[in-house]
Amino acid sequence: MVNKLIIANILHRPIRTIVSVLAVAIEVAMVVLVVGLCHGLVNDSAKRVEGVGADILVQPPGASFLMGMSQAPMPIKIGDRLAELPRVLAVAPALIQMNYEGSLSLIYGINQASFDSVSGGFVYHSGGPFQAPYDILVDNIYAKSHHSKVGQTLRLLNHDFRIAGIVEQGKGARMFIPLATAQDMLGAQGKASMFFVKCTDPAFADQTKDAIQTLLPSYSIMPIKEYMTMMTSNNLPGLNYFITVMISLAVGIGFLVIFLSMYTTITERTREIGILKSLGASKTYIITVIMREAALLTAVGIIVGFIGSMVLRRVLIGIFPTLPVQLTWDWRLYSAGLALLGSIVGAFYPALRAARLDPVDALAYE
Repeated sequence: MVNKLIIANILHRPIRTIVSVLAVAIEVAMVVLVVGLCHGLVNDSAKRVEGVGADILVQPPGASFLMGMSQAPMPIKIGDRLAELPRVLAVAPALIQMNYEGSLSLIYGINQASFDSVSGGFVYHSGGPFQAPYDILVDNIYAKSHHSKVGQTLRLLNHDFRIAGIVEQGKGARMFIPLATAQDMLGAQGKASMFFVKCTDPAFADQTKDAIQTLLPSYSIMPIKEYMTMMTSNNLPGLNYFITVMISLAVGIGFLVIFLSMYTTITERTREIGILKSLGASKTYIITVIMREAALLTAVGIIVGFIGSMVLRRVLIGIFPTLPVQLTWDWRLYSAGLALLGSIVGAFYPALRAARLDPVDALAYE
């Protein structure tokens, strides 16, 4: 009987029902997508650095573990000293530049021979290595996103580059230019932002790190495994706060809409509630009906939100292939829990108000 009453109430006012469901769906989709985008960007960046194939990263003193957060304070000659250490197989310097044109991205200035010795070399989809100072390599994801082809001119950092090759993604940046060119553009001749160090065996990473730390006591030395564990939203400045703010906004939207929906429902059904109470309905029964209706609306909204988030993810990836969105079940469940909690809190006061209505006054309500 209660279920029939709830369904009848929901179907009787379709516009209000649709708005309530959409509010919850937007709340859920917003939480899932914002978190998925943030985690996707962080994890994608970490995996691409890992994909370089190095065992250790060497950065200047006080540098952030985030790529590109320092310009070129290290002499390139440090690479020669690193290469002389025991258990070091190869060393590749990289000069990191931030590209703000079109979208925020990293550009690696590399010496291709040393970078290949660390990474194992690029896999070319088309084209080949650098042939001139202003040649550039782009990965297949970037090429797909920008419809790039070998031989085309690419305008970056106020310079024109010729696309020499399109390579398989996953080796650090999505764009690579010759190290000497990057140094000239930054006015950082003989400098590098970091060194990728490859050991003769990954098992020697900790020992090699200690040796490098002895050689360069004030520098930031980090094994790739440690770097991977640090690349989380909790360790990134401001990102965790951003996620918290966005989740709070989403929950606030859901709470307010459910509250308004249930409050309006109570006002519209004052006479109906009076009839129920005159027939002997208890306060608990009235509260149960209102709360179960809110829960049902929320459940439908959660399902719609899940479906919407998956559709939006496909749309985003289709439009922006370089934009990783990682949807995880733990955050889906978390967003569902937040939506349900917000709805329960939002519906509680209207339900309590309905339960406290005097039957005589409710019956006389116009």
